[in-house]
Amino acid sequence: MSLSHQATCVAIEGRAVLIEGAPGSGKTSLALALIDRGAALVGDDGVRLDLRKGRLYASPPPYTAGLIEVRNLGLLPWPTVSDVPVALILRLDPDAPRFVEAAEQVGLGGAVLPLVRLWPNGIVLALKAELALERFGLT
Repeated sequence: MSLSHQATCVAIEGRAVLIEGAPGSGKTSLALALIDRGAALVGDDGVRLDLRKGRLYASPPPYTAGLIEVRNLGLLPWPTVSDVPVALILRLDPDAPRFVEAAEQVGLGGAVLPLVRLWPNGIVLALKAELALERFGLT
């Protein structure tokens, strides 16, 4: 089973992180900051998800594979990786809770994934994303 999902996605040490949020919330900016820290792009503003044995795997969608839209610069060619197991959903949310004891659990495409809401602003957002993956992401 394969489905398209509107999110930006990066791979960090072999685990995919789906970055969700409203238009203009900073999904691509967070992805670029994570790429600068060693992540790899899977897909920008869209990702293909495949369910295998209860686990989702992320790949670039065919219509935008190899592209990233950088605000003020336009569409740029960018290397991507494919077939990465999804470990976490990060939702950029201006109403994100201050403290999180446990990740929310969300059903997506036949799998259950941890979800963490992050306040979309701040210079340490990429570090928070990595810490959320370390603390709450599937292995």
